[in-house]
Amino acid sequence: MDTATHMLRDTLKQARSARRLSQLELALRVGVSQRHLSFVESGRAKPSRQLLLTWLQELQAPLAVRNAAMLQAGYAPAFGTAELDSPAMAQANAALLQLIRSHDPMPAIIIDAQWNVVHLNRGAQWLVTTLVPWTSKLLTSGASTNMIDLLTHPDGLANQIVNLQEVGPAFLAQLREESSGQPALTTKALAVEALLRARIGAKALDARLPNIASPVLTTRYASAFGELAFFSMFTTFGTPQNITLASLRVEHLFAANEATRAVISQQVVSSPHII
Repeated sequence: MDTATHMLRDTLKQARSARRLSQLELALRVGVSQRHLSFVESGRAKPSRQLLLTWLQELQAPLAVRNAAMLQAGYAPAFGTAELDSPAMAQANAALLQLIRSHDPMPAIIIDAQWNVVHLNRGAQWLVTTLVPWTSKLLTSGASTNMIDLLTHPDGLANQIVNLQEVGPAFLAQLREESSGQPALTTKALAVEALLRARIGAKALDARLPNIASPVLTTRYASAFGELAFFSMFTTFGTPQNITLASLRVEHLFAANEATRAVISQQVVSSPHII
């Protein structure tokens, strides 16, 4: 078995494992026999281009994983890889900027699959720099910023979360789920787990998720302006055909109470250093 075939075998097995499907379940979905699927997954048979595309579609594999599998099978990549600042992506980039700017003064941030910051609006810039002042130069300089690194930094965002015992385990569960399809996130998930074990204890972390009376999970932050409380919604592109776009999501933060709304509305508008 050559190297490419070996890599394809591993890619397909990992993708199926991430979706928790048996070979029989997947075979029924893609319309082939379990025997043929087993042969492909073990490297004893080569899938056609169309079968491979259907296979990965059924597994909802990330577009980057699908491209990698296509190359491993000896086919041309199926999806584009243009960066967000390229001319071909101008329309999509403009739509993203419009989306977060229209959410001002409430915070909105665009992140990629690894939780790197791509864009943030005035509200998000104010919130992050208010909670973690040392990020001010980092955000305005255009340097790469990762939200998980910001959370786990010794002087980072976790220090300001009042209800870390409530929101921490839920976030870790989300991150673990994401890392099943994005193995590069595994290290960051482990860092979050280590932080939570140190801050809230292993017993609290390993316990079942708390019973939340509210219909949405609210994160509460301690700030110089009093406690700020938010809940989140995420927006993604529908059926993206580009790896960059597929990795992006917009997190919209909404004030969970009138006190938070009042602080954000006043402070963001009156902060001249925010651009």
